[in-house]
Amino acid sequence: MKITTFCPLIVTNSLDKNLRLFESLGFKVAHKQNPKENVYAFTLKDDDGHQVDVVKADVEQDMMMIRMNVPDFDETYEMLQEQGFIMKGARVVETDSSKSAMVKSTTGFAFDLVHHKK
Repeated sequence: MKITTFCPLIVTNSLDKNLRLFESLGFKVAHKQNPKENVYAFTLKDDDGHQVDVVKADVEQDMMMIRMNVPDFDETYEMLQEQGFIMKGARVVETDSSKSAMVKSTTGFAFDLVHHKK
């Protein structure tokens, strides 16, 4: 299994507040994803190459997870299931450019598992 991106991801209702926080820490918006289903996603990077994603979504409380991009979604998803991870929301989101799902461990942390199609 290969991982191409591994970074923290914050899901929040307070997008502007979180963007200002990370900008004050030296991060700059490197990428914006077009809104889909009222979800706005930003990738921020600092001068040392550290990266964090901030995603606006309708959530009751901020959630912290790890974005993990992989070349083989199905292989990685199967391996995580074998480790006890379950899909939160019970669906895989597939678009023309990506396939993703939030998977949660039995202890509570979660991955946003993503495969970017070429």
